[in-house]
Amino acid sequence: MDPGHGSGADPDIVIVHSSDLHLGDVVTIAACGGDDTLPLRQVLAAADDLKADLVLLAGDIFEHNRLALEFLERTARTLGDSAMPVVILPGNHDPATPDSVYRRGPIAEPENVSILGVTHKKAVTFSQFGLEIWGHAHRDYDDMVPLRTPRRRRTRWQIAMAHGHYLPSPDRGAGLNPAWLIGREEIATTAVDYLALGHWNRAGRVAGGDVPAYYSGSPDLAGSVNVVRLKPGGKVAVRRRRMEHTPGKDRV
Repeated sequence: MDPGHGSGADPDIVIVHSSDLHLGDVVTIAACGGDDTLPLRQVLAAADDLKADLVLLAGDIFEHNRLALEFLERTARTLGDSAMPVVILPGNHDPATPDSVYRRGPIAEPENVSILGVTHKKAVTFSQFGLEIWGHAHRDYDDMVPLRTPRRRRTRWQIAMAHGHYLPSPDRGAGLNPAWLIGREEIATTAVDYLALGHWNRAGRVAGGDVPAYYSGSPDLAGSVNVVRLKPGGKVAVRRRRMEHTPGKDRV
């Protein structure tokens, strides 16, 4: 058992954060020896080893929305077999369109799976932890502001999820900039206890005032997940946990 978790009257809340699995990507499948759900199983296995309370998947879980139903059914079984709650935020590769993988397949059916923008409009509350997780799903392929209209805090703990490209001071009028920009001041304004970011394939922290804002990176390129511990005294600890490395490719 991970030290400090599962013992005592008020243990840490342990959360595993990942993103950009790009399930169904042909290059990653080849690199995984044809095992097309390996990145997801790696993340869930790491969470299981840690006895995590929650798993956050911050966008681009799937490479695109055109994947076969049989593949979606196997992926749903993999998610459902996990004992942990899983919160998914649709990203720019797998937006919550009417024909999305999240709507035409059984991904949303397991009881432990919550999908922002699909099963829950904007937020999921875990009352047993005094925790709310909110985020704005990509609903189409157009530009959007991932951290628009932050939510007022209603719980002891609050985490936000966002999928986009960080720039300290983004110029949204510059046509050559990538879409879905996330800025330093927008992060600070959320005032959340942790911001789970997706879209970058490499892991790292970005600036945002007092808000701990981290990209997890993709499992294949970062080779790790972020482990977030919400501590009884109100502190938040974040570290990376290494996983077996699987080569992949750069994506945007």
